[in-house]
Amino acid sequence: MKARRIFTALHAASRVFNGGSPLRIPNRILGQFIFPPTGARSYYILHESILTRAVGRSSSSLQRNYHLNFSSRVRFNSAATERICVKDVERDSVSATTAIEIAAMPATKPDQKPRVVVLGTGWGACRLLKDIDTRIYDVVCISPRNHMVFTPLLASTCVGTLEFRSVAEPVRIIQPALAKDPDSYFFLARCTDIDTSNHEVHCESVYDGDTGTAGGEKFKIAYDKLVIATGAEATTFGIAGVHEHAIFLRDVKNAIDIRSKLMLNLMACEIPGTDIEERKRLLHCVVVGGGPTGVEFSGELSDFILRDVQRKFSHVKDHIAVTLIEANEILSSFDVRLRQYATNQLTKSGVRLKRGMVKHVLPKKLILSDGSEVPYGLLVWSTGVGPSKFVTNLPFEKSQGGRIGIDNSLRVPAHDDIYAVGDCAGYLEGTGKTPLPALAQVAERQGKYLATALNQLGESGHGRAGVAGSSTAPVSDPFVYKHLGSMATVGSYKALVDLRESPHGSGLSMTGFKSWLVWRSAYLTRVISWRARFYVAFNWGTTFLFGRDISRF
Repeated sequence: MKARRIFTALHAASRVFNGGSPLRIPNRILGQFIFPPTGARSYYILHESILTRAVGRSSSSLQRNYHLNFSSRVRFNSAATERICVKDVERDSVSATTAIEIAAMPATKPDQKPRVVVLGTGWGACRLLKDIDTRIYDVVCISPRNHMVFTPLLASTCVGTLEFRSVAEPVRIIQPALAKDPDSYFFLARCTDIDTSNHEVHCESVYDGDTGTAGGEKFKIAYDKLVIATGAEATTFGIAGVHEHAIFLRDVKNAIDIRSKLMLNLMACEIPGTDIEERKRLLHCVVVGGGPTGVEFSGELSDFILRDVQRKFSHVKDHIAVTLIEANEILSSFDVRLRQYATNQLTKSGVRLKRGMVKHVLPKKLILSDGSEVPYGLLVWSTGVGPSKFVTNLPFEKSQGGRIGIDNSLRVPAHDDIYAVGDCAGYLEGTGKTPLPALAQVAERQGKYLATALNQLGESGHGRAGVAGSSTAPVSDPFVYKHLGSMATVGSYKALVDLRESPHGSGLSMTGFKSWLVWRSAYLTRVISWRARFYVAFNWGTTFLFGRDISRF
């Protein structure tokens, strides 16, 4: 009876919200389900014992005249207001054969704005979302992650210099239309396939936010313009044991895992009965990869050891160590003088540099190609990126390294309405351009360029799929990348700044404390919102005054 009174109260309240139309709500008590007409303005679906609100507008582009199979027990049809008994639906095997099992957002109509579908929430995708003109386009973003990560500061979150929210910006804040406009959406899902002939992307919703694995609801989204910005995956070079025992440093979830493992090992070493050798193994942090990410993480670890472990873990402070393993030279894209400075500074801070190639990774040690063994308690893998399985399986011509091939305008050849930006895309050999590095600034510049190009296409009437002349429509000049420089911190309030346009070019380069100030100032201004800038500045201040947070969650 109490549940009935609650539903009755909701029913009465809904009349005001819905302009007099009653609330359509499943009736669990009667074992029956009530569904709204196609044009209903608001309705509720009770699925897996969770009451969730689904908003339907008469002007919405969501297609509702189909059967949706939300679970093995319930099918429903929203073509008309019906009262359907669950058992009746399960018995009706004949009518089920005509049901459409996969939900779909159909192609836009002439009285609607063209739809741009963006796959991903990385640097390129979010810069495009920020600059796209939502007065011209409806925007649909699809990604298993609902935020952008400011990757240059990600290493700082692993040791408590910054909190995780400081480097994550929700995509709905970056592009408010995703939260407000009636036909613009963000879907927490993973794209599984692209149907170029029907201008559709096939997706599967993500229920497990940690892994983004399959198991969710399948659906299709029609597009007028498609932007693939799904990024890349960490490369392991086929080395056995990497995925099972190492932690990558590419996302907030990775940073949380690293921080949790580091704190756990520090506290486990203080347990009575732990022998010296086991303590040394647990407190040996090994970083594989001498690029900017690996070097910056090693520098953050050395700062954490010198300024926090020494004071807050005095019982085990003499056993903790950091080793950076690199097959060649660290920071190979930097000037020779800067590389030498970084080597000296890291060594001075207590980081052991070891040259070698990893052959095999075991649960408690890794084996190098020369046969030597390196025990570890924490293993962080940062050896670059390569194409993801999704990108590899796409039926597009590939560029060098297996990335999606693009032309000078970032368009996928033979598919006028499909574009690719960021780490998942690369120039085809026919363009005559050199491959672009997998850097955040490359993806961001591509996203900015493509947003401008799509806005121009929309203004000229070429925003819809299959419009004649869209491939030759007037757009901005071909994309040209100009390198703005590279920066990396090496700990102890020291950093490197290399402003050369190319590895063999000339330009300004700096080291030391002044470079560290430039590094912090540059990234503080590059953080995507004032909200994030406040968080970053506040975290830096509290860390300087009170030290790093050593809580383990």
